[in-house]
Amino acid sequence: MFDKFCDILCKDKDFITVEVNPPHGASITSLIEQIQASGLHEKVTGFTCTDNPLAKLKMSGVLSAIKIQQTFNKPVIATMSMRDKNKLSLQSTLLGANDFDLRCILALTGDPAKFSDQPEVKGVLERDSTLLLSIIYHLNNGVDYSNKPLTPAPKPIYPFAVANSYAKDMKKLQKRIVKKLDYGARAIITQPVYSLESAKELLEIFEEAKEMSIRNTAKEAQLVLGQFPIVRAKTANFIDDKVPGIHVPKAIIDAMNLAAMDGEAKEYEVGFALSKELFDGVMKLHGKLHLMTHNRFELCAKLIG
Repeated sequence: MFDKFCDILCKDKDFITVEVNPPHGASITSLIEQIQASGLHEKVTGFTCTDNPLAKLKMSGVLSAIKIQQTFNKPVIATMSMRDKNKLSLQSTLLGANDFDLRCILALTGDPAKFSDQPEVKGVLERDSTLLLSIIYHLNNGVDYSNKPLTPAPKPIYPFAVANSYAKDMKKLQKRIVKKLDYGARAIITQPVYSLESAKELLEIFEEAKEMSIRNTAKEAQLVLGQFPIVRAKTANFIDDKVPGIHVPKAIIDAMNLAAMDGEAKEYEVGFALSKELFDGVMKLHGKLHLMTHNRFELCAKLIG
């Protein structure tokens, strides 16, 4: 399953993943039913599963990923945040997940614990996401982080990492990408892009970053461009104003603000048309895309077509 998944990722084939946000509750069954109803599972290469984004309490991302993967028999990239786990917990979770054949891991530093909806939460955060990438490197060599042999050794784990899609100084963004490639990341998933120009610039600096990396695995590393479809004007304005590392072009904001004046139906129509145009453009340009929609699976299915 994962060999085919990574083969599609690394070769000139369309690669589409969709993000799933586990619920604030004790079952992910309703989300799985929504995916089934939309037919989305038949249109994508795989899924990703988040890990308490914004430090808000959700069902376990790793356990949710296992259930989604077993239900659809499609690879799931499980997000693991450094915020809540030390080296012991990270390794233990990776080894357990490996036995369930959950072997694609997205390494995140994680949003600060101060954003949490739980009282007096304290982050663990021994280091940033490069620690998790380093741990995966050790496990893939059959040893734990203290270099003690593992019996049996885990099946190969495929590490993913993230990057912003925009920065005032793109060279600094490139340096952060190089660092993650040096620690063994096999693919970088970006924050949402909102123009083909931004996508092209990211692809250019990524190819340069691969040449700058000291790690042999960087030669086959891939960039997966993120997209968060905007169908509401307030979403466009919020993302551009409040979310670091993302830039929404003024033309999109103006178009959405004007559409909102004519009602929600027109707002959705214009937003979807702009999102579909960008989706088709990115797929034609690069063919590697990650959709984030806050569990709006019907919207994803409609975008993919």
